[in-house]
Amino acid sequence: MGRIRQFLAFALVCGLAACGGGRIDGIPHRFSDIDPYDWRGITPAHHPIHGIDVSRYQGDINWHRVAASDVAFAFIKATEGGDHADPAFAQNWQGAARAGIPRGAYHFYYLCRSAEEQAAWFIANVPYTPGALPPVLDVEWNHQSRTCRTRPDPAVLRAEILTFQRIVGVRYGQRPLIYTTVDFWSDNELWKLRGEEFWLRSVAGHPRQKFPGQSWAFWQYTGTGVVQGISGQTDLNAFAGTEADWSTWLMRRRL
Repeated sequence: MGRIRQFLAFALVCGLAACGGGRIDGIPHRFSDIDPYDWRGITPAHHPIHGIDVSRYQGDINWHRVAASDVAFAFIKATEGGDHADPAFAQNWQGAARAGIPRGAYHFYYLCRSAEEQAAWFIANVPYTPGALPPVLDVEWNHQSRTCRTRPDPAVLRAEILTFQRIVGVRYGQRPLIYTTVDFWSDNELWKLRGEEFWLRSVAGHPRQKFPGQSWAFWQYTGTGVVQGISGQTDLNAFAGTEADWSTWLMRRRL
């Protein structure tokens, strides 16, 4: 009977999405969005596993309330470039762990420093923690940067990414995920990075539309989400597969 109920519930969600009913923003009922996109076709709600990514800009987080919202994972900003550490990283890292939320750390890539420098900075600030999710390399254009306006040659950039992946992967025993945006992926032909696991940002369409042919593990579908336990806006993300796929992924990627 449990499987029948699950099937009927999923069919109801699909039916509502198909006929335009249900949540207009197409995200799970346990979350909200202050600036929702009018999702069509496959919506975030069609994916059962959801999580967040946070940095100091979310302020003090009540991680136990976050956990009560059925948040399945959290990626937490740790470092940027070669000399910046997020001041909320340690608090968020420990808070997520105490609340029982699987968490991983991410690094925001600075296009004017070498991959070796940035990998070393990340390693210096993120403890090796058995059971943590894989680290993440966040690569995107930073149009607001006052100190780095360079746009490296795509082949050079891809080589730098692979250098970061290798160094950090060896240290933590898990190759990092690569987070990126539609324009950065396209401009730098990141589909040429064979064998890497991607976390894709697409806030106005499903990844299969915005990243044609690209496989992915995580999808960031809004930057204006609302989650219990976080006072301001936060990013919301979906895992690509089913609940069973998520369990398998965790066993495969966590030490």
